[in-house]
Amino acid sequence: MSSPGDAGVFDLSLLGWTDSLAADLPAGSVPGRIAQVHRGAAEVITAEGRRQARYSAKVRRAAAADPVMLPCVGDWAAVRLVVPEGRYELDGVLPRRTAFVRGGVSRDVRGGLSGDGQGQVLAANVDVVFVAEPSMHGTDLADLGRVERLVTLAWESGARPVVLVTKADMLTLGLHDLIKDVEGVVPGVPVHAVSSLRGQGVEIVRDYLGTSATAVVLGTSGAGKSTLVNALAGREAMETQQVRAGDGRGRHTTVHRELIPLPGGGLIIDTPGIRRVGLYEIGDGVERVFADVEDLARLCRFDDCAHNGEPGCAVLEALQSGALPERRYESWRKLQREAAWMARRTDARLRSEEQRKWKTIHKEMRKSGRNRP
Repeated sequence: MSSPGDAGVFDLSLLGWTDSLAADLPAGSVPGRIAQVHRGAAEVITAEGRRQARYSAKVRRAAAADPVMLPCVGDWAAVRLVVPEGRYELDGVLPRRTAFVRGGVSRDVRGGLSGDGQGQVLAANVDVVFVAEPSMHGTDLADLGRVERLVTLAWESGARPVVLVTKADMLTLGLHDLIKDVEGVVPGVPVHAVSSLRGQGVEIVRDYLGTSATAVVLGTSGAGKSTLVNALAGREAMETQQVRAGDGRGRHTTVHRELIPLPGGGLIIDTPGIRRVGLYEIGDGVERVFADVEDLARLCRFDDCAHNGEPGCAVLEALQSGALPERRYESWRKLQREAAWMARRTDARLRSEEQRKWKTIHKEMRKSGRNRP
């Protein structure tokens, strides 16, 4: 089977190219899938091999207006040869099928949500999101709250989430119970134990990719993402480091995102360790991850119950009886507050854009009136 580094023509269908994408390709350009992103340029895999392509002025203007439009790893792009200079130019990003977007949410000194709310696309056109959570992180067990958050974002991306409890060999006792705990906080999502160094679970992960599916691996630094990618690739595709002495926590080895074609088919995107991931645009991700809590909320006496002391609140009753763990309740409330904040920010942004649009229209109308004979 040919690969993107081989001479001659490469079969782009192995990278996920489809006829529907071809319909959006501008005349005079060729398709390419972005493998790496640099400042003002990208490494693109085309049918003729890998090419370095600088962003066109059109792409730079679109990204300046909305950072979400900045080309990212996994994007399909329109690439054209600039004949006088003999260089390649990335002239546009084709419509994304899915996008994993991180919101610019932070906390102010009073503990409230703040930030510009601008999104950053971590990966595009992804079929599967592998959420990598180590069985042990230093001296701590897997962080269930982090799993809930990343799976929520995975659902929002449009891709299918799969949770991988990595470094399974580090937890000799209690692994089965940990898997059950993780399954309990992400209903309907497959959960697998993986030890990349021992080869445990690697073939299960590979089966999700088939011949042309794309996956992204997300998780904290030290979760074993790059080790897993190397095990899938059968080579040292990504540099890895040993965990720090003393606390056992991982270093930030991967400093860039990269699309890696795998032998036998499928592609995988490795990512730097994520400390904080804010929600960007909210659909039904929170409801899917917290389906059990949402079911309780529908049993509350009042439709507008805030679950904060109202009589007949089924959520609080479950919390008091122990049927709903306090950790899960607090995690649900936190994501709900964040989702509400993001919804208000989105409404404000849309209002602002609408006001700017009408100001421009009125300005053009006044200008047209002045120029009328």
